[in-house]
Amino acid sequence: MYVTRHSEIADQRLHDDLWTLYRRAYAPVARLSPTHEMLDREEFSEQLRSANNRVWVVWDASRPVGMALITTDVRATRWLNEDFFADNYPDRFRAGRVHYVVWVTIDPSHVARGALMVLARQALAVESRDGALLVFDVPEVHQPHDDGGGAALMLRMTQMVGEAQLVPLTTQRYYAVDFAPSTEMKDETEHSEIMGVPKRM
Repeated sequence: MYVTRHSEIADQRLHDDLWTLYRRAYAPVARLSPTHEMLDREEFSEQLRSANNRVWVVWDASRPVGMALITTDVRATRWLNEDFFADNYPDRFRAGRVHYVVWVTIDPSHVARGALMVLARQALAVESRDGALLVFDVPEVHQPHDDGGGAALMLRMTQMVGEAQLVPLTTQRYYAVDFAPSTEMKDETEHSEIMGVPKRM
């Protein structure tokens, strides 16, 4: 396996191959989340074409089996609030050293073969040399608790290439208010009416 670095990718065949990898790797995780974790084809291609983004690709012979995309300009993303970083990390924000991991995908057949570590060593070494504040997010399926999970893995990988510490930024939880009563609730209400007990408000 070997790694290549790209920016402003124009080659349509490479776009197609990377899109196939992205869908294959991301789809199982995307189905487990209520939020829109996976980009559509147009959004994906737009990210590959951007001059602000570093695209790292892991190859097994002529086949891409892993990929990371890191943006070097958080002002150009829709995922991060630039004002937060301007206020809290002003020096690095002004210097363009607040970067964001937009995605990391590994072909499921290459997870056990170490493709992620090969990718991490290359991409994270550059971020370390830049002195970047490298922001990333992890879906709950990979981060069920505050400790461990994907965040701990990222810290271990960054410490392979330089001194680093993990800084928790925020946690966001999604809830739903369900106006459709469950079967159990319906049965209980009907039973209460039969017994002469008034319905609960």
